Amino acid sequence: MEQYFVLENGVQMPRIGYGTYKCTDGSDEKIVHMALEVGYRLLDTAAAYENEIYVGKAICESNIPREEIFLTSKVWKTELGYEKTKKSFEESLERLQTDYLDLFLLHWPKPAPDTENWKALDKESWKALEEFYHQGKVRAIGVSNFLPHHLEALLESADVRPMVNQLELHAGYMQEAAVQYCRAWGIQVQAWSPLGRRRVLEEPIVLEMAGKYEVSAAQFLLRYLLQQNIGVIPKASSMERMRQNLDISELEITEEDLYLLRCLPQIGWSGEHPDLARVAPQESVQKS
Repeated sequence: MEQYFVLENGVQMPRIGYGTYKCTDGSDEKIVHMALEVGYRLLDTAAAYENEIYVGKAICESNIPREEIFLTSKVWKTELGYEKTKKSFEESLERLQTDYLDLFLLHWPKPAPDTENWKALDKESWKALEEFYHQGKVRAIGVSNFLPHHLEALLESADVRPMVNQLELHAGYMQEAAVQYCRAWGIQVQAWSPLGRRRVLEEPIVLEMAGKYEVSAAQFLLRYLLQQNIGVIPKASSMERMRQNLDISELEITEEDLYLLRCLPQIGWSGEHPDLARVAPQESVQKS
């Protein structure tokens, strides 16, 4: 299995990265150190995660050359707009102790589901990202949680197309329309929450198929996405699980099993949607 995706502008992005959301809660940069030690070279963070300081410190202390690490961050949805986005970007650089990012994303397309001027805000923010890109302050630019109608609005005036769209994707929640739209436009899809939630990891059919391939449920679910050319940024807090999530290069899922998984009923959705009010995660909702 190739280690990298080649983005529309020729930049190489690791297929597997480490998601830092909540990884430093109640601690420090120790877990980020572990991820780098195990072999992760893509670190995904965001201003909203409030851990950029720890991520930056771990990178500086790792003695790994900066150019060997693919570093992603994002501007939060309440900071959309040209000037706010510029300020957020510079603050992220400062916290991360770096003078450039490998990928910078608009975290969500709307500050709130009922925001009326979201198209104008997105276009203003995108203008700022295009400037960073042309100035060499970021190697690639993209979006997160943008569905086709959000991308359509952005592409109306964009000089540079988004190179990446980060979406919640996992067995039981594949957002096929959004994925197909991105592929048609040459936008690399990357999955956040690629393992779903506990509900997905404990789904009987997932456990049965993972047993068939003699791998863990997590390894099986990650390979399921990678085999569809979707990047993954799993989270893990133990070194053993971090290693397992990287060790899936020899696994090959049959086409029949891929289709079966793609047609599962919806399970494990986080409850987050850019156009709707947040709902309780599925595993919190009792069955009637």
